[in-house]
Amino acid sequence: QVQLVESGGGLVQAGGSLRLSCAASVRTASVSAIGWSRQAPGKERDFVAGISWSGIGTYYADSVKGRFTISRDNAKNTVYLQMNSLKPEDTAVYSCAVDRVPWREPTTTPSNYGPWGQGTQVTVSS
Repeated sequence: QVQLVESGGGLVQAGGSLRLSCAASVRTASVSAIGWSRQAPGKERDFVAGISWSGIGTYYADSVKGRFTISRDNAKNTVYLQMNSLKPEDTAVYSCAVDRVPWREPTTTPSNYGPWGQGTQVTVSS
């Protein structure tokens, strides 16, 4: 089973930037789409961004389009989420996961990925 470890979270002021990393334990993750989601206290998990196994296809939630960029380096088994122009409403625990179906283009449904990692906390102050 692929294990993913997220890092890069922290406290930032509104308008600031953070870069999250998602490191996979095995190379097989390179044949699957990988997604980022976030979950704020008391709220459901929301899809944030996904990237195809090739890195060519990327998908974003409307709330982050134009501000977040997802990328991957299969040689390093790592996916990144560059977050710019952060807003207080971006505050959440951000997690990554591998698509349950290899070779599929990324989907926007969190349940199509799994299991989600423990995540990294992102806090944006106003």
